[in-house]
Amino acid sequence: MPVQQLPETLINQIAAGEVIERPASAAKELIENAIDAGATRIEIATAGGGKSLMRITDNGSGMSAADLDLAVRRHCTSKISDTLDDIRTLGFRGEALPSIGSVAKLTITSRRYGDSEGSQVSVTGGKTTGVRPAPANAGTVVEVRDIFFATPARLKFLKTERAEAGAITEIVKRMAIAFPKIRFVLSGSDRTTLEFPATGDDHLARMAQVLGAEFRDNAIEIDAAREDVELAGFVGLPTFHRGNSAHQYAFVNGRPVQDKLILSAIRGAYAESVPAGRYPVAVLSITLDPALVDVNVHPAKADVRFRDPGLVRGLIVGAIRQALHREGDRAATTGGAGLMQAFRPGFNPGGATYQAARTTPWTAASSPSRPLEPFATAGFAERGQAVFDTLTMPAARADMPNTHPVQATQDTETQRHRLGAARAQVHENYIVAQTEDGLVIVDQHAAHERLVFEAMRKALDGRRLPSQVLLIPEIIDLPEEDCDRLIAHAAELDRLGLALERFGPGAVAVRETPAMLGEVDAASLVRDLADEVAEWNTAGGLRGKLEYVAATMACHGSVRSGRRLKPEEMNALLREMEATPGSGTCNHGRPTYIELKLSDIERLFGRS
Repeated sequence: MPVQQLPETLINQIAAGEVIERPASAAKELIENAIDAGATRIEIATAGGGKSLMRITDNGSGMSAADLDLAVRRHCTSKISDTLDDIRTLGFRGEALPSIGSVAKLTITSRRYGDSEGSQVSVTGGKTTGVRPAPANAGTVVEVRDIFFATPARLKFLKTERAEAGAITEIVKRMAIAFPKIRFVLSGSDRTTLEFPATGDDHLARMAQVLGAEFRDNAIEIDAAREDVELAGFVGLPTFHRGNSAHQYAFVNGRPVQDKLILSAIRGAYAESVPAGRYPVAVLSITLDPALVDVNVHPAKADVRFRDPGLVRGLIVGAIRQALHREGDRAATTGGAGLMQAFRPGFNPGGATYQAARTTPWTAASSPSRPLEPFATAGFAERGQAVFDTLTMPAARADMPNTHPVQATQDTETQRHRLGAARAQVHENYIVAQTEDGLVIVDQHAAHERLVFEAMRKALDGRRLPSQVLLIPEIIDLPEEDCDRLIAHAAELDRLGLALERFGPGAVAVRETPAMLGEVDAASLVRDLADEVAEWNTAGGLRGKLEYVAATMACHGSVRSGRRLKPEEMNALLREMEATPGSGTCNHGRPTYIELKLSDIERLFGRS
């Protein structure tokens, strides 16, 4: 078959297959155009999940009749000149409108500010009508009806109306977070109206609109820079997490993206803080020179390619971990809410009576516990409280044998600490502490596990880790490019106890392995490292394996559940938690303590 020029309509339909995957893709392109036009109010109306109707109305700069005529032609745009190295707008490819018009019924009505009348153009299945005068408010209205009617095969692959409507909602949420100065309204016959009023420069207020009011109280601010890359935003506390990654938002120069490198960096930063199967909440914005990032690698502009991906990933991981070390020991407010719900008494229509227990003075619980393990003794040997004055309190009931009260102290200095003063040990695992404005319940095993792990991880940074010399070096065959990458990181790997050297053009020799790993499959370890270095240009895999071993050792070396602690040991544990970054969660991501404010307790008893 001879080479021939394809018809314009078929060319547009092929382009539509690349850019317009579903109604949400069209909505994204049209909202981006409205934002680039300087709109401060964008209204989106849908019907049938966007399959029957999508109408985007904005108060942007609008277009003249001549602009409308060019806007529906391929490769016509006002957003770039003659280079792709300095893209500062959201839309720029130039084929969104003709692509939509080739598979749907497209109508654009627009009027520029200052013009006496507006103009309108229609495209149906790739056929364009001439531009004609039309009444219009200042701005632009784009209406898309019966998407994919011209390509029925594509229409059959769309999901249900509810699923398609949800995808459009997600697009609007991402745009709303990225541009808090713009008011967004999403309405239609297939949904309840969703409105995001403009919040100006208060980005956290807009995030609370989208992610929920709880995010404001459980967010940690991120503000970091490295070389020519700036990172800003907010991330959730380790104990504030969700069941999927839908609550992770990333923006590059204001553009919403779903880049694997960024999402992987978020996951890596929370590696020891969030339970398996749970996902942290994060909103990150990366700003850098447009010449340092290629936003043209994906037809829908969902992915980007950084010139230095290792720099970007390192910045994200380092900034989040630093923020978690700074404030990650805070308890999420959702924990207190769950505790209140558990404490809330149920209504008993039978009118059961309550009999008060006989009261006798509480005495300090005898502690048959053995001394703390040598590793833990250094942190908890000092006396937490010098004096425990006995108070008269209700006696522990006979059916609660696992409650061990601590003699209270009149000294309020201890209570002024953030985690307060220990008052009791419940079920030989939970420490109940009194603060100035509430109480705290601490999981003693989880808390000490984090303290031991942080101490061991700190030791990893202080010196070269001990290694074990192999009697016979293990030769591992690898592609030559993988060998080059590993040898380039040989010094870093040697600090972690892994000694490598080149052994011919396509192999490396392993002479020493980290002693902490014990008997290790050196070939598998080196191949995993080679894959990671190839993808991220880092050698963090081995460090991650060592930290995993350290976490396991910390778990076995911690204060065990079922161990009775002395009052001074409990208070010393609380003080160590206050001084240790990230002590709000254990190595497995579980919370180490839950806080309940006095105002919450008073509400439980109807006192406020």
